[in-house]
Amino acid sequence: MAPLRDPQHLKRAFSRMSIDVGARLRFVRARHGLSQRTLAKRAGVTNSAISLIEANRVNPSVGALKRILDGVPIGMAEFFALEPEPERKAFFAAEDLTEIGRRAAKGAISYRQVGDSLFGRKLQILKERYEPGADTGRVPLSHEGEEGGIVLSGRLEVTVDAERRILGPGDAYSFDSRRPHRFRCVGPNPCEVVSACTPPSF
Repeated sequence: MAPLRDPQHLKRAFSRMSIDVGARLRFVRARHGLSQRTLAKRAGVTNSAISLIEANRVNPSVGALKRILDGVPIGMAEFFALEPEPERKAFFAAEDLTEIGRRAAKGAISYRQVGDSLFGRKLQILKERYEPGADTGRVPLSHEGEEGGIVLSGRLEVTVDAERRILGPGDAYSFDSRRPHRFRCVGPNPCEVVSACTPPSF
């Protein structure tokens, strides 16, 4: 294969190669500890654009992909040269969970992922911890996929579309992730949640 040295080489290689661009982008983003929202902000694109590409619902142009990769940052040649191996590990101790991002809006939110690499995986599982007052933000989240979770401790306010509920230990939620949604810890104590989404889209 010719070296990927210029846009035309990249364009021809991109069109020829049977590459799961979505899974590869998700792997690179997770390896750099970036959420979809953070990468979108860095690249100057919408969060939904990242979500659609990672779900392989949209095939980005070479120019669009380069712009996104510049936000990581990682070069196009390195991106195409990556050969990540699907993780085969089946069991994870508490200390093995991977921190993939913290939000600082009105209190910290920790997202600890089961598994370091989700390359080739169709499910993402998170252990989430919201400090009192922590909020995912006034702008609702929206992305491809489905998600659900169970509250382990504390009280979590969940808003989906115009519907709002306060969930306590043992309560759960499940919805299409394309519906605008928001999470906020209410009450004086931290809130812990175990959540899952498919395909991996956080």
